[in-house]
Amino acid sequence: MKERWRFWGFTVLIWLIATCIDRYWWQNHNGLPAWDQADYLNSALDHGRALGMLPGGEWQGWKALLDLSPKIPPLASLVNGSVIAIAGDEPNQAAWSLSIWNGLLLASVAGWGLHLQGAKLGLLGVAFVAIAPALLQLRSDYVLELPLTAMVTLAIWRLGCWSHPHSGGGWRQALIAACTCTAAILIKQSALLPLFPALTWASLRALSNQQAAKLQLVVGLGVFALGILPWFHHNWITTIGGTNRAVIESAIREGDPSLLTLENWIWYPRLLIGQIGPVLLLVGLSGCVLWILMQCRSGLNDPKKKNHNDNYEAWKWLVFTLFAGWICTSLSPNKDDRYIAPLLPALLLCLARGWFQWELWAKNIFPKQSRFSMLLALIGGLGMATHTTLKEHNALLTTGPKGPLQAIVEAAGGADPNKSKATVIVVPSTPDLNQHNVSYFGRRNGGQLVGRQLGNNRTDISPVLAQAKWIILAEGNQGSVRKAAGLLDEAVRNSQIFTEIQRFPRVTGGSYSLWHRRDDAPKPKSFVAQFSTLAKGLEHGPNGITPVFSKIAIQHMLDGHFLYQEQIKKSSMKKLEGSPNDINAHWNLALLAILRNRPDEAAKEFSSLQDLLPNNPWPSAYRSIVTLADWNPWGAARIADQATKQHANTVLIGLGDLNGLIGGGFWRVPSASHSIPKAIESIEKTMNNPPSEKN
Repeated sequence: MKERWRFWGFTVLIWLIATCIDRYWWQNHNGLPAWDQADYLNSALDHGRALGMLPGGEWQGWKALLDLSPKIPPLASLVNGSVIAIAGDEPNQAAWSLSIWNGLLLASVAGWGLHLQGAKLGLLGVAFVAIAPALLQLRSDYVLELPLTAMVTLAIWRLGCWSHPHSGGGWRQALIAACTCTAAILIKQSALLPLFPALTWASLRALSNQQAAKLQLVVGLGVFALGILPWFHHNWITTIGGTNRAVIESAIREGDPSLLTLENWIWYPRLLIGQIGPVLLLVGLSGCVLWILMQCRSGLNDPKKKNHNDNYEAWKWLVFTLFAGWICTSLSPNKDDRYIAPLLPALLLCLARGWFQWELWAKNIFPKQSRFSMLLALIGGLGMATHTTLKEHNALLTTGPKGPLQAIVEAAGGADPNKSKATVIVVPSTPDLNQHNVSYFGRRNGGQLVGRQLGNNRTDISPVLAQAKWIILAEGNQGSVRKAAGLLDEAVRNSQIFTEIQRFPRVTGGSYSLWHRRDDAPKPKSFVAQFSTLAKGLEHGPNGITPVFSKIAIQHMLDGHFLYQEQIKKSSMKKLEGSPNDINAHWNLALLAILRNRPDEAAKEFSSLQDLLPNNPWPSAYRSIVTLADWNPWGAARIADQATKQHANTVLIGLGDLNGLIGGGFWRVPSASHSIPKAIESIEKTMNNPPSEKN
């Protein structure tokens, strides 16, 4: 018991030292959060507000909470938002959450190393994880890879404990494994890449074991479903769409290598020297080779020795999940240095075993050498690795982007809880000023200012001139924007609609300027009337959809708080109180429900429109679609089939067959093979010919 306390005491000491180094870095880092970092800070702020823990927000129910994570699961943001509520909303204060996730990572590595071969390996693995350059860099970068790495490491270790053929199989182990795997995926769905091989092996082993293991697998799957499905059911459409953009489209845009090329398969191995450090990697790898040679010489293949040779089964689990996880990660088309991070702790445990092997070798070669000398050699090697890592890391202190972001936000009324909700259009996009960090700094301390970017298309110019109130422009480098941003910049400056409030110099040269709508300029046009026209246009079927989403996409940039939605809902509900059969009000509420991701509410409105417009097939089609979106393919098929009896509509026929197939009606395959292509062709034709707009 005393040795166990000593072991965990040293683990905590390593975490405290690492945390002190991290806090020193954060306190002296003068940079501003760039695109990804500010986006994740915004997500944490959103979730903290939704929990009622931060000023400017309140608890509005589970659906409102799930609305905040349309593409990436919410667990990390819930934890990070809670930390912000305690530590503060300065970026360096919010980074305390990284220290908490690092603590979980070190504890997981310590436990895994202890399970593999004892305290010495566990502490060496913890030390390696604490000084590995890639993981140290993640502790100073506000992204999701550190929480993901911590939880994936914990999940794979606990899954291995449960599936161990000799010491595994307990109910407690099964529940811990199920909960940790669920938590990993609730941080980021890319956790499936390293987890999938481990889950597959553990499941197959459970199915081949006794009845208790099979029952544990079923219960574990139930825990997994209870944890994942509420979020996935609410956001599955945006999640799939967002994953496609983040993985496939991003890989194409960035020119990542094809899966069939050698470059793809050496993409991550070639990063290892920089991510782990040459000392840790070369000494560890050579030690692993020595370990394998010595095991082969001593008869590793003897079945009688497998169970006591360095916990053979536990090492086999680690090596398999490490290698298979690398293959699955390499199969992802989108490549980035930090995507391999969840596998680095397992690799570092292997390298720690290599270092440990050199100690065993030295004892055999120099039996009279004192333990003190060997300890000095180990400390010297770790010191070299740590010095190299910290030298590279501290160099980043002077490279963080700096700029007048906070001053600009305050000049626009941001970070002030007494100001009303406002949106500022951000035309440039640079690491030190972009729509994401404007939103974060604008909403700190309970503020209500959000930033939105426009200027990617020439069509943005007219809506901006008609509705925008606040605009940020740049003099000099515009950042990662398209050429159309220059046209919007020029239009704003020459429009006589906006006046320049203040100019803010940049450290790197040039400046940013804040513009506000002139008091004598035309008042911003209300979107309410246009929304009603767009909503009513849905009665024309697919050719009314294109103008709906093209117009609303821009409006959501101009009105980052979606203030128009509450206005439309109130006015429509008031109309229905006096006239329950007001068709326009039902169209308004139906479209609002779709935009708010409330398929059940949309289905009710489309049901009312079915009754009010018996000769129009499209309310039935829309109702079938939103019913499917609510994971009810049987109800969706029934709606489409019943409507088909009344309307000889190609789209309704295709929807009936499609929903029937999704619901398990495989007898509809022959009909679906004809009806679905026809429905798609009909939709494409009509969507390419939207009705003329009358505004």
